[in-house]
Amino acid sequence: MTIAELEKPLDPASWNIQTSMPKLTALTMSAELEELAERRPELVVLTADLASSNGLDSFQRRFPDRFINTGIAEQNMMSIAAGLAASGHIAYVSTFASFASLLCAEQVRTDLAYTRQKVRILSHHAGISMGFYGTSHHAVEDIAITRAMGHMTVVSACDGNAIRGLIRSTIDIDGPVYIRIGRGAEKPVYDDVPDFTHGRFRTLRDGRDATIIATGIGVKAALDAADILADTAPRLSVRVLDAAYIKPIDADAIRAAARETGAILTVEEHNPHGGLGGAVAEILAEGGIAVRFARHALPDEYALVAPPTHLYRHYGLTGDGIATALRTLIGR
Repeated sequence: MTIAELEKPLDPASWNIQTSMPKLTALTMSAELEELAERRPELVVLTADLASSNGLDSFQRRFPDRFINTGIAEQNMMSIAAGLAASGHIAYVSTFASFASLLCAEQVRTDLAYTRQKVRILSHHAGISMGFYGTSHHAVEDIAITRAMGHMTVVSACDGNAIRGLIRSTIDIDGPVYIRIGRGAEKPVYDDVPDFTHGRFRTLRDGRDATIIATGIGVKAALDAADILADTAPRLSVRVLDAAYIKPIDADAIRAAARETGAILTVEEHNPHGGLGGAVAEILAEGGIAVRFARHALPDEYALVAPPTHLYRHYGLTGDGIATALRTLIGR
């Protein structure tokens, strides 16, 4: 990252989780869980001393008997949730994505996935959204880890309404669900809570010349890229798909995109290996589908330490960066 980049206006929400709370408008977990809890008495929520950081303190005040704060003991929290689920509850556990996927990998695999417990992992501050907290708090391998676990459903929210829609659409799934969430400052993609269909992408913009399949923060950036290309290359028509469901993945939408547009670019805030790009590549390769294809992801290295907005610019996870990557892919 250059000095000029570092001198750009800072994103205050990047530097202190507590003082950034007024900006975390996209962390809609508590609002949705409170509504569901009114109708579903078996619903319980657990967190590892992060109720204020993730906004679940509202749920705690409203349903104190159905809220458990385990303290900073994430592995224990997963095992407690497994026991609650085995006793007939639907347990929602909430912690930072790096802890949910890496620190707790053994408990998630053995206690939740192997036994098909109805535990929903609200894995927030995914990717590099923890910014200057560094590698210990960055979660850039979590899709690959959870996608490789049997019985696991993996979904990824692009904004606050998507969080609500994915919590709503996965509540009755048999087995655990990994719900990947950003840091709560994401710009809106959906005006209302979307009605997600299990294992299906959502088409946000149609196009005939190329397709961007994006997930998480990449969805809004992909739409920005499509707008940029519409202004700078008006003859280039770009389809944008929201890959909210990563496992199971929408093989039909991938095959249709290859057949109808001839070029696919995947976008994700994740290591290039084993994430959305890898999942899409598997469908294309196994189907013997000839298509121009590229993965636009974080590099295979540990990220720099800086505010998230700076990191997104540096790694090209912006409209400009994605537009450039797509132009390179299709040679325009």
